[in-house]
Amino acid sequence: MVMLSPRELEVLTWLASPHTLARIGGELFISLSTVKNHTNHIYRKLGVASRAEAVEHARAAGLLELSTVHE
Repeated sequence: MVMLSPRELEVLTWLASPHTLARIGGELFISLSTVKNHTNHIYRKLGVASRAEAVEHARAAGLLELSTVHE
C-alpha cells in the first residue's frame, strides 16, 4: 500500500479540484514551491506522471473519496 504523509494526502485532495497549484498553496498557507515538491513526491509514490493520473490512481486505490474534493 502507498504511504503518503498527511500533508501529501491533503495536497492530493486539492489536486482533484480544478484549482491551480498556486491557489492550492494559498489555501494551505504554503508556497507554490512546497506544493510542487509535495506533488512530485505524490507522483513518485503513486508511480504516475500527471495530475489526472494521480487522481485516478488515488480514487482506484481508495485514497481519495469524492466527498473530500475541494470545489
